[in-house]
Amino acid sequence: MDEKPKKGSPALHIGSILPDVIRTCRREKDTAMTVVWDIWKDTVGATLAENTQPAAFKGRLLLVHVSSSVWVHRLQFMKRELIEKVNAACKARLVEDITFKIGPLI
Repeated sequence: MDEKPKKGSPALHIGSILPDVIRTCRREKDTAMTVVWDIWKDTVGATLAENTQPAAFKGRLLLVHVSSSVWVHRLQFMKRELIEKVNAACKARLVEDITFKIGPLI
């Protein structure tokens, strides 16, 4: 990311520069939290993964987008269990709380 492309040089694939950009935006210890996106489906199971998606971190609070208000309500009862499962899968205590919000599932 140190080099700026020269006029007329070939375009760069975003995957080749994205890691450098992310490093400039997040503290090094926070980048460990990105593992949650990798383990989410296997950790919560297929049905939950179809209706939920980790969206962001704020400190140790994980924001999870869900498909409907019904899922928001249901997940409130599962919050402690999900926190423990995610932390166990990450082999670290990365998540202390989860907030569920209706949002886009990409």
